[in-house]
Amino acid sequence: MVFLSRIYTKTGDQGDTGLGDGRRVPKDHPRVTAYGSVDELNAALGLVLAAISQRDDERRSLLQSIQNDLFDVGADLCVPQTADEPPGKVLRVNSAQAERLEQAIDKFNAPMQPLKSFILPGGSTGAAWCHFARTVCRRAERDVVNLARTETVNPRVIIYLNRLSDLLFVLARVENDNGKNDVLWAPGKTQQ
Repeated sequence: MVFLSRIYTKTGDQGDTGLGDGRRVPKDHPRVTAYGSVDELNAALGLVLAAISQRDDERRSLLQSIQNDLFDVGADLCVPQTADEPPGKVLRVNSAQAERLEQAIDKFNAPMQPLKSFILPGGSTGAAWCHFARTVCRRAERDVVNLARTETVNPRVIIYLNRLSDLLFVLARVENDNGKNDVLWAPGKTQQ
């Protein structure tokens, strides 16, 4: 359980921060960068939620559950994984979380026509925010992959972020009237 009685602690005033295991690291440590990008992604999803229809309970519920998942992702990344970690001792992302995203991708993508061009980020406001969140998600994924080059990382975190970026792409198309109002890339259009 989390209990915050004070918002500022002054413990990071010298440019370091505490990980979930109590260890202090610089604020630009790859682990902090990775979970910081996940936090930024969560804020971007808040913008998506603010932009999509208040009446779309299904997508709103899905996105809110994803925001909760992203706190799980951040908690997973905040506590370095050890080889002798007992199962269940630390909150770790599990495969069911990514599978839930795959089911949502399949469901929302089913009624849409297959793509014949790349899509430019835009269309409706909700679609533009979905595309923005997708790019933040891709950066978070890259930051986690970078961390995994030097430290142990739960591989399910990378899988989850990869699926989430795909889902955000599909949700952008849903926001564009199931792809009917997508803005398509016209290769070489301005080279005339």
